[in-house]
Parts: sequence; C-alpha cells; structure tokens
Amino acid sequence: MTNVNDRSETSGGEKRKARAGRFGIDHASGRLVLGSFSIGMPRSRIARMALGVALIFCGLLGFLPILGFWMLPLGFLVLSHDLPFARRLRRRLAVWWHRRRNPAG
Repeated sequence: MTNVNDRSETSGGEKRKARAGRFGIDHASGRLVLGSFSIGMPRSRIARMALGVALIFCGLLGFLPILGFWMLPLGFLVLSHDLPFARRLRRRLAVWWHRRRNPAG
C-alpha cells in the first residue's frame, strides 16, 4: 500500500521520464505538452481554433522555406482541444500507438 507522501519523494529523473512521454493538452495548466516541452495556449476558444487552423494551413504550404509539414499534426493537436471529432481521432491514434509500442499488454 502506498502512502500519499511517498509520491512526493520521486526523483527528478522519474518525473522527467513520465513527462517526456506525454503529448497533448494539460488541462490543469492549459498548456500544450510535447514530450519534455510545454507551450502556452490561448485561453479563448476562438483564438485556439484560429491558431489550429492557421497551423494546418501553413502546414499545407510545407514545401516553402520555414513552413513545414510538422505544422499539420500540431494544428490538429491544438484543434483537438475544442473539437470533439478531432479529440476522438487523437485518442484513437494514442491508443493505437500505445498498443503498437507495447504489444504484450
């Protein structure tokens, strides 16, 4: 049986390792977490949706310098915070990826 106080005694390496595998939106802080990086997100729903659409649009122009195709998944990730169908697709992808990486269970 673990005590609540035992959780606070975890090493910094364990925290970084747990945080390094996370991708998505941290609802407690309202930040977009990409592995070990964290990016602030707008609080306004309209601003988040505009940012997501802009990232997807710029990602489609990925053949141009500076813009890149890396903007497409980031735009979909930002949109998945507010759009239920995008959230379901992101969750299905996360479950598929987890099953693919850990086939034994």
